[in-house]
Amino acid sequence: MTTASKRKTSMADRVYEALKDDIFEFRLLPGDKFSEGDVGTRLDASRTPVREALYRLQREGYVEVLFRSGWRVKPLDFEQIEDLYDLRITLEKAAIHKICELPEEPSAIRTLVAIWNPDHPSERAVGSTVRALDESFHCDLVAAAGNREMARIHREISDRLRIIRRLDFTRNDRVDATYKEHAQILDAIRRGDAQTAADDLARHIRISQKAVKEITMERIREAAQRHRQAENATEGSPDQA
Repeated sequence: MTTASKRKTSMADRVYEALKDDIFEFRLLPGDKFSEGDVGTRLDASRTPVREALYRLQREGYVEVLFRSGWRVKPLDFEQIEDLYDLRITLEKAAIHKICELPEEPSAIRTLVAIWNPDHPSERAVGSTVRALDESFHCDLVAAAGNREMARIHREISDRLRIIRRLDFTRNDRVDATYKEHAQILDAIRRGDAQTAADDLARHIRISQKAVKEITMERIREAAQRHRQAENATEGSPDQA
């Protein structure tokens, strides 16, 4: 790869991360429209890396191209999200039953126990770290069952749900509940009680699903209000007179 190609790739990555962060933090709201020129101007980037970043976000399901009218942040489809949660629960429950049928406990389970049942509460992770650990918990649980196709499909579902799942850890009570519920699930698995573990896991995911939907709607309302206030302030400024 030439030096120029490396610079373009690096810029495309930077634009991708900036846009994804804007979407995740609701600076760009679901349904917002924008052009490649808007992005290039704001991020001081040329057309090629901007387009590469947008196509990458499109493949991941965060934006969509509009015929002759630029791009749009994909509206959140809560019916589709619910379908993805249903599929996720099905896969994770199946993985638990397979793990409990294994002749030996997978080493991944022992690793997860060390993370989610620490000796002292001060050892718990916080913020973005606990978000990453939570996703790893569920992905590692499925991977421990030994079915690579199951694990692959589950990772794809996790990628698509990440935009809202990450909000589950913006409140301390949800972090505390996650540690407690993960420890209970792992304890049932280690006892070989697959049904209790599967039931606990399904309940854990449904509680999280309800919480993140409520938080997501609240964040969207707050962001929309900030946008309106900013627009009103701009319209009322002396420069607009």
